[in-house]
Amino acid sequence: MEQPNKFKESAALIRKLSVTLFVFFFAIAGILVYLMVDPSLSSYSSQPEATLTTIEETSVEDDFNAIEDGIHLRTGFIADDGLMTVVNNCTNCHSAKLVTQNRMTKEGWSATIKWMQETQNLWDLGDNEVIILDYLAKNYAPEKKGRRENLTNIEWYTLN
Repeated sequence: MEQPNKFKESAALIRKLSVTLFVFFFAIAGILVYLMVDPSLSSYSSQPEATLTTIEETSVEDDFNAIEDGIHLRTGFIADDGLMTVVNNCTNCHSAKLVTQNRMTKEGWSATIKWMQETQNLWDLGDNEVIILDYLAKNYAPEKKGRRENLTNIEWYTLN
């Protein structure tokens, strides 16, 4: 008969321990939620209470689409007709640098767009495709470069 009593005592002890742990964790969780809602309520804050300051009113839209020296500052694209169409369609999926580092003909850009539509889930550009192709073909066409230009205005010296 001693065996069932020991079992009952052990079960009661386990129940008391689990209830105590539950209450303890519930209290800790409540405190953490309380501090997350308003961190300033913590007496352990090492920073003095922040004061409100007046922020200068600036137009974020103006800075966001600023163009300086013919370059769209945010993307690095050349400022020209169709710029914002290119920005709005091309930089949704990849960096503008991916465009500016490439040089292709209109046919090359068209093939790249078709490839992106077939393999990368690029949407149908509709009427914007012509605007984008014209912009890219004009501003990011292949550059014909030969040898470097001859050096001028240099004082040459003779080796002995």
